[in-house]
Amino acid sequence: MMDIQEVLLIHETLIAEFRGVNGVRDYNLLVSAINRPFAGTNDSEFYPTTYLKAAAVIESIVKNHPFIDGNKRTGYVVMRLFLLSDGLDINASQDEKYEFVIEIATGNLTIEDITSWILNHLIQL
Repeated sequence: MMDIQEVLLIHETLIAEFRGVNGVRDYNLLVSAINRPFAGTNDSEFYPTTYLKAAAVIESIVKNHPFIDGNKRTGYVVMRLFLLSDGLDINASQDEKYEFVIEIATGNLTIEDITSWILNHLIQL
């Protein structure tokens, strides 16, 4: 599980590297986005697999805009870190990755679409 401090550091690093405005726009949305992959009921998880967790976190960060700037970058990196923590990664061109994140941001992809894209580009390391 990734904690809030790790995500804040990832965001800060991305802003420093690629420019933009550092800072959190809505702390509660950020906490919600980070916790969403682990949501469930007493006897089951809503997102029981790594790729479902990855889909939930990227959708939450990219669509809900918890940061002032850099939501798409941060969401994509956090998604990849979820996958990498389980020996998985994405095999896609820069253009495919860019289009994927833009489609999430514009609301054109559902959680099912996001999950499908991840599965179609998933590789085992």
